[in-house]
Amino acid sequence: MEQALLVMTNVPDMACAELIARYLLQNKLAACVNCLPGVKSLYRWQGAIEEASEVSLSIKTSAHRYPELEAAIKSLHPYQVPEIIAFPVADGWQPYLRWIAEETKKDRHV
Repeated sequence: MEQALLVMTNVPDMACAELIARYLLQNKLAACVNCLPGVKSLYRWQGAIEEASEVSLSIKTSAHRYPELEAAIKSLHPYQVPEIIAFPVADGWQPYLRWIAEETKKDRHV
């Protein structure tokens, strides 16, 4: 079965989160995107400690769609260096993992 991935990114607000989520879903780059508001991020940026209120996106996809998913996030994301990290799913409920694989299949044009 196709390797499932959990991809994470943070965005500045819910409007941006929904824009990215809908694009990924409409283009079958993701099977599901959870938008988790109220994330407080503290991080180092250009030598200073910064703080921001963000929305975290938890994206379920297949490994074969990752390159296109990453490109889409980079093109839609407002940050200069967005967080885009992917974790392989080591195991999970097989019907759910099959659903991810099915929902992220590329459309075949005949």
